[in-house]
Amino acid sequence: MRMPALVLSLAIAPALVVPRASAQEPERRYVFEGSLRDANTRSPLAGARVSVVGRETRAVTRADGTFHLTGMTAGVHTLRAERLGYRGATVEVTVGTVRARRAVAESGEVVIELSPSPLALGELVVTATISERAAAEALRPVSVMTGDDLQRQMTTTVAGTLASMPGLAATRMGPSVAQPVIRGLSGDRVLMLEDGTAVGDASNSGADHTTALDPSSARRIEVVRGPGALLYGGNALGGVINVIRDEIPSSMPHRVTGAATLQTQTSTGSLAGSATTVFPIAARVPLRMEVAARTAGDLKTPVGTLLNTDGEMLSGGAGTAYVADWGRLGASFRGYRNYYGIPGGFVGGHQEGVRIEMERVASKFRTVVEDPVGPFRNLRFDATYTSYTHREIEAADIVGTLFDQESANADVLGRHGRWGPFTAGAMGGRVSREDFSYGGSLHTPDTRRLKAALYLLEEIDLGAILIESGLRYDWTRTDPAEDRVSDIGEIRDRTFQALSGSVGILYKSASGLVLGTSVARAFRTPDVPELFSEGPHLAAYVFEVGNPSLEGEVGQGLDVFLRFESDRLRAEVTGFHNDIRNHIYGEDTGRLSRVRLPIYQFQGNDAVFSGVELGADVDAGRGLALEGVASSVKGSLKETGRPLPLVPPLKGHVALKYERPSWYVRAEAEMADEQDRVGEFETPTPGYTVFNAAAGVRFTLGGRLNVLTVSLANAANTEYRNHLSRVKEIMPEAGRSLNVVYRVVF
Repeated sequence: MRMPALVLSLAIAPALVVPRASAQEPERRYVFEGSLRDANTRSPLAGARVSVVGRETRAVTRADGTFHLTGMTAGVHTLRAERLGYRGATVEVTVGTVRARRAVAESGEVVIELSPSPLALGELVVTATISERAAAEALRPVSVMTGDDLQRQMTTTVAGTLASMPGLAATRMGPSVAQPVIRGLSGDRVLMLEDGTAVGDASNSGADHTTALDPSSARRIEVVRGPGALLYGGNALGGVINVIRDEIPSSMPHRVTGAATLQTQTSTGSLAGSATTVFPIAARVPLRMEVAARTAGDLKTPVGTLLNTDGEMLSGGAGTAYVADWGRLGASFRGYRNYYGIPGGFVGGHQEGVRIEMERVASKFRTVVEDPVGPFRNLRFDATYTSYTHREIEAADIVGTLFDQESANADVLGRHGRWGPFTAGAMGGRVSREDFSYGGSLHTPDTRRLKAALYLLEEIDLGAILIESGLRYDWTRTDPAEDRVSDIGEIRDRTFQALSGSVGILYKSASGLVLGTSVARAFRTPDVPELFSEGPHLAAYVFEVGNPSLEGEVGQGLDVFLRFESDRLRAEVTGFHNDIRNHIYGEDTGRLSRVRLPIYQFQGNDAVFSGVELGADVDAGRGLALEGVASSVKGSLKETGRPLPLVPPLKGHVALKYERPSWYVRAEAEMADEQDRVGEFETPTPGYTVFNAAAGVRFTLGGRLNVLTVSLANAANTEYRNHLSRVKEIMPEAGRSLNVVYRVVF
C-alpha cells in the first residue's frame, strides 16, 4: 500500500505554515539557569526533572543540582520539579533580567527546594486534557505511573505493568501476552497511544496478540478511565492509555541527557535492558536514540512450568527535530520485533503450542507552531505511517495465520486561549486509511478501512468551578476486497457515522476537596474480524465467526468522583455507570468446529457496566506511608441480566511503605475476590491473597542518579489464578519471583 496523497500533503503542509519573519526584531530566546536543593539538608539533588509547564521544555539536574532550560522567553513561566523520594514542587519565575545569553529571574538565580516525602503529590497530566494540569484537577478519573512505581511494577507488557491501578486488569496468555482491561472493557475500546498517537497494531484482533509496545523506555504512563477522550477517538469507551517516551525531542538539551535500565526476573529467567539518550547535533537540532532488548524463558509457577512461553524482543528508534523560535519540526522512526510462544493444551489446540512473530515499523512526523496563528495559541500537525505483520507459526515452521496491517494517519490540533465565553479550548481533525490482509487458515477477507473525524473541546473556568464540553463526529467506511454471500451472511461495504459528546463539571474547594462529574456519549465501529471473520484462529484456539450485519456500539457513561489532596493525604473515590447499546462480544456457542475448535460467534446485545474505584495514599509521618487501592465492576446483558464473560472480580491491594530520600522498603498484600458471576461456558475463579515486598536505594555516582530496586513477587509461592487468564485451566500465575531493576539517569 502506498501512503495516501492526502496524508502526504498534510504531512508536508506544516512546513509551509511557519510564521515569516516580520519587520520587527524577533523575540529573543534565552537559556534559563537554576538549581535544586533538599529543603532540609540544602544538599544538591542530581537526576531530578525540571520542566516548563505547557511548553514541553525539560531538563535533568546535574551533580551540583543545576539545570538549564533552553528557548525561554521574557515573561512569567511555571516550572515543575520532580525527583524520587521527594514531593514535587511548582514555582513561578519571572524572566526579566538578562546577563549575556543567560536569563535569570528578577530576584536572581532560582533555587527550588524539594521536601522529602513518601507521596508524589501534584503530578501533572497531558492525556485527554486541553492543557497540562495537575492530576487532581483533571475532569476525568486519571492515574499516572512514573518513578519508583513504574520501575517496581515493570513487566514485559504495558498491560501487566498497569494491572495494579484502580479500575485496571489484564487478560493474559502467558508472560509475553497481556491486553489491558479498563472497567471490564477491552480490545479497541481501550485506546493505546504512544506519545499521543495510536500504536497501529492488531492487539484487539485476538487474545494471543500482545500490544506492540515495550514499556521499559517509557518516561511515564498515563491512564484515563472512562469514555469521553474526544481528542483521540470515539472508540475509547473504556479509556485511554498513553505511553510517553518523547520520541521526537521537544526542546534543545543543554548537554547530553538520558537513562539506561537493566532488569532481570527469576520466574521467567528474563534479562532485559534499554538505553535512551538525547544530545545536540547542531545549534538547533537535538537527536534522541533508543534501544531495548529482552530475552525470557518459560514461566515458572508453583505447580510446574508453563511450556512454550519463552520470548525475545528487540526494539529501537531515533527521533530528531529542528527547534526554532516559532516552534519545531521533527520526525521519528521506530522498529519493533517480538517473538514469543503461546502454550498448548487447549481444546482443539496444538499440544506443543504456537509461536508468534510480530514486527512493527512506524514513522512519525510532527510540526508544532508555538506562535499564535489566527485565533489559535498554538498548532500541532502529526502524520504517522505504520506497517505491522503478525505471523502465527505452527509445527514445522508452517504459517497457520497471518495478519498484515498498514495504516497512515494525519492529525491537526489547534489550541486557543480565551475566546468569547470560553477560557481555553481545542479543535482538530483526523483522516486515516488502514489496509488489512489475512492469510493462512484465517478466512477473513482483505479489507480497507477509511476514517475521518472532527472534534471540538471547550472549557470555562469560573474559579472554583471548571466546566468542559466537547463534540466529535466520526465517519468510517469498511470496504472488503470482494462482496459475496457466505455462510456468515452477506459480506459487503459498511459505512458508520456518529456524533459523540461529553460534559464535565469540576468543583475545587480551598480545603483541597475536589468534586466532579462527567457525562459522555461515545461510539465504536465494529472491528474487521467482528464483521467478517470466518475461520480458525489457531493461536487463540477458537473458531471465530463474524457478523457482517453488526451495528456500531453506542455507549453512554456517567462518572462521579470525589478527590482530596493535602500534604499528608491523597484520596479518590469514583462511581461509574456505562450503558452500551449493541455491545459486541465473542460468545462461546458451546459447539466445536470441524477442526475441533470451540466456535465463538460475534454478536451485539445491550449491556451495562457499573462499578466503583477507590485509591488512597496516607503520609503517616516520619517517612511511613499507607496505600490502598480497590476496584469493582459488574457487567451484565440488559435484557436477561446474564453476566458477561471476562469481567474482573473485586480486586485491589494494601501496602505499607517506609521511605527516606535515599532508600525505601515496601510490603504489600494483593487480593482478589472470587469471581462467580461468569458468562456461559465460563468457569468461576476462586479468590486469592498474594504477598509482595520491595526495597530500593538511590545514590549519586559520577554525578548521575542511580536507582536499584529489588522486589519479591508472590513471596509465599501461592498458587492462584487470574480470572482473565486464558490459560488458568492449565497453570496458575507465576510463582515466587525475584525481580531486580537498575536504572541510571544522566
